Amino acid sequence: MDDHDTGPVPVLSVRNLSVALPVGHDRTFAVEDLSFDLMPAEILCIIGESGSGKSVTANTVMGLLPDVMTVRGGRIDYFGRDLLALPEAELRKLRGRAVSIIFQDPLSALNPLMTIGDQIREVLDAHGVGSPASRTDRVVEMLTEVGLPDPDLIQHQYPFRLSGGQRQRVMIAIALALDPDILIADEPTTALDVTTQAQILDLIRKVQRRKGMSVMFITHDFGVVAEIADRVIVMEQGRAVEQGSAAQVLTDPRHPYTKKLIAAVPRMRDEDRQRDIGRHVVLQVANLCKTYRTTSGFLGRMREVRAVDDISFDLHKGETLGIVGESGSGKSSMGKVLMKLIPAERGTIRFQGEDILTLSDADFRPLRPRIQMIFQDPYASLNPRFTVGQALTVGPIAHRLCSRADARKRACDTLEQVGLNAEAYDRFPHEFSGGQRQRVGIARALMFDPEVIVADEAVSALDVSIQAQILELLDRIRRERRLAMVFITHDLRVASQISDEIMVMHRGRMVEYGPPSQIFRSPRHDYTRALVAAIPGRKAA
Repeated sequence: MDDHDTGPVPVLSVRNLSVALPVGHDRTFAVEDLSFDLMPAEILCIIGESGSGKSVTANTVMGLLPDVMTVRGGRIDYFGRDLLALPEAELRKLRGRAVSIIFQDPLSALNPLMTIGDQIREVLDAHGVGSPASRTDRVVEMLTEVGLPDPDLIQHQYPFRLSGGQRQRVMIAIALALDPDILIADEPTTALDVTTQAQILDLIRKVQRRKGMSVMFITHDFGVVAEIADRVIVMEQGRAVEQGSAAQVLTDPRHPYTKKLIAAVPRMRDEDRQRDIGRHVVLQVANLCKTYRTTSGFLGRMREVRAVDDISFDLHKGETLGIVGESGSGKSSMGKVLMKLIPAERGTIRFQGEDILTLSDADFRPLRPRIQMIFQDPYASLNPRFTVGQALTVGPIAHRLCSRADARKRACDTLEQVGLNAEAYDRFPHEFSGGQRQRVGIARALMFDPEVIVADEAVSALDVSIQAQILELLDRIRRERRLAMVFITHDLRVASQISDEIMVMHRGRMVEYGPPSQIFRSPRHDYTRALVAAIPGRKAA
């Protein structure tokens, strides 16, 4: 018997795939000479940093490459049929039925003007599956399979009515509606908190096993790889630098780039870091409350959500307080109240002894430079029409912290401090990578020489290696400038790395407070235990 006939046949076979980037980019190919097989009932993780070619590979398989990219060579065989050679009409028949995809951001992928039931039904309609009655039954069946509550009711809801985790479940239901042989999951858990992420990973794994599907799972988190992968491909700058079983790659990586990625994954600290905190209390928060009120329904019923519910804490000079919790726990609302970006109806926030909650905007204006914020998305928070120099200097000049003549020197010095060259001063935000833009966002906050920085999910959108650099940068700046920092995050591993104290928030309330070693190694509250148990890769570690 021929040896080639003894093993299982790959569901998908990619050979020598090369996808060219437009002229003028920093390299010629987005994907270069890539080869791999996806086997039946296998979960294959493709991991790498932004720009490594992971998503381009997925979009090429789906036939969804943007017009500016072109396939320069190679084959993508689906049971012997080269997907790259098929006409668009044939490829359209295979999308959803043979190969389906879950996108990273369900809110942008879902149609905001259609109910979720209609969006699942649309897939069935497009492929001529079933009758109108059977399609309605199939919608309810799929919503039930992905674990959404009350499917008969939720099918009539619009995407904006659902949480992030629920929207991702809808995307999975749409992707599975036609029972595809291959499911491509493109960073489906990156923006989710740890418990929702764990639920989505568990859902994908259960559905994959029940249906015997092959899954191509794209991620930049080795914790996710440890949870879900059978095999792993590591990509760098468009090329596969390492392939192997998940166990081999995680425990015995061969390539320096793989070792670098694994080393950069944030890990829970065994011990609390050496504290360098003064006795001086910079920020004193007592009995803080913030309630959102909305009206809904035909009768205009009032609905109240207590986003911040009777929170009290002290923040010392040189201290970093980590605030953790799921989406909707009140973390970001807390940060906005501390910055006086939204009002609070009760409590006190004493900054250097003065209650800033009672101050008018005009009276607070002189204090605003001393409390600064670093936002989650630096590209959205930076004016695209401003150069970096303008973004850094306009605030300090307006607050008369420095003259126009001194502003450029101060900005260039600050750019150097955050690890950017002074030449960045005359460039625009779109000319920088995500990590570089976040450094610009940090530099903008430092230009005011603040005493308190509120960092709201400042590293959650970054690759692990860039994330590690930004965390190290923030901690170095905290030490050098003796800053107090409020660090808001849904990643408990990151919180343990950078925080002196941890506050755990759940539905607006503080359920636990203490040093990282106590919070994460000996949690006292059931909610904290659930968060710790959901950390990706924890079981494997």
